[in-house]
Amino acid sequence: MIKMTFLGTSDAIPSVQRNHTAVLLTYNKENILIDCGEGTQRQFRKAGLNPCKITRILITHWHGDHILGISGILQTLALSGYNKTLFIYGPKGIKEHIQDLLKLFPFRREYNLKIEEVQGKFFETPEFFLEAKSMTHGIPCNAYSFVKKSHIRIDKNELKKSKLPSGPLLQKLKQGKDIIHNKKKYLAKNLTFKENDKKISLVLDTSINNSIIPFVKDSDLLICESSFDPELKEKAEEHKHLTSAQAAEIAKKSKSKKLILTHISQRYNKDKKKILNSARKIFKNSFLVNDLDILNV
Repeated sequence: MIKMTFLGTSDAIPSVQRNHTAVLLTYNKENILIDCGEGTQRQFRKAGLNPCKITRILITHWHGDHILGISGILQTLALSGYNKTLFIYGPKGIKEHIQDLLKLFPFRREYNLKIEEVQGKFFETPEFFLEAKSMTHGIPCNAYSFVKKSHIRIDKNELKKSKLPSGPLLQKLKQGKDIIHNKKKYLAKNLTFKENDKKISLVLDTSINNSIIPFVKDSDLLICESSFDPELKEKAEEHKHLTSAQAAEIAKKSKSKKLILTHISQRYNKDKKKILNSARKIFKNSFLVNDLDILNV
């Protein structure tokens, strides 16, 4: 299971209801923080989460509402005995930005930092991989995808019927291999099933462009910025952002299963449904998240 915790869901200006952008993706021992807006540390506290469990930080771009919390969280890790290597990924320029930040706000740090400027598939394990794609936002900017790889699972009900013992035999079944036990042959296809890839894509600031749909194609969960409603399309274009209708069109054309609208302007605090309804007219499985909402994928 992949757990998504929305620590901040506002646009450039936070409100009483919404903090600056930050999303935490938790899968097994990985805790991947996507963006780190001002106040993210307090959002960790409110959510009952420990920032010392962060394993990686993905930065979409170097605008204040997406990065002003980084210096504070790096210092908190140092003061809290963080002893892992912290990996920070971002678009072109991220290395220089982080180095400048550490000079501007010096503190004693005993943990290691590894900073990488990334595009394409940039991290992979046997269980999942991470991808980045350049977006259009006036400065270097990335969208990201987390893909949990497909694998073969044991059908517990069929296994119980077979009365096979646990152990190395089951590992062979997971590899798709038939097995022989007590002179009887057991077919892997009868005792297993394939769990397909699971894809989560995050497009957190961009204007509409031709790279988005191919990059987020077939996402199980598409998390997309929706700074403006369709009536303010020209304003969205001027500021290189998306409308909720454009986010819905992206979800529909990319054949994504579920759309999450975030990065919401404070102008909609009293009329949230305006953003949501405009998206649902195009893509029914659209949802608007609030700070500290949790989704399991």
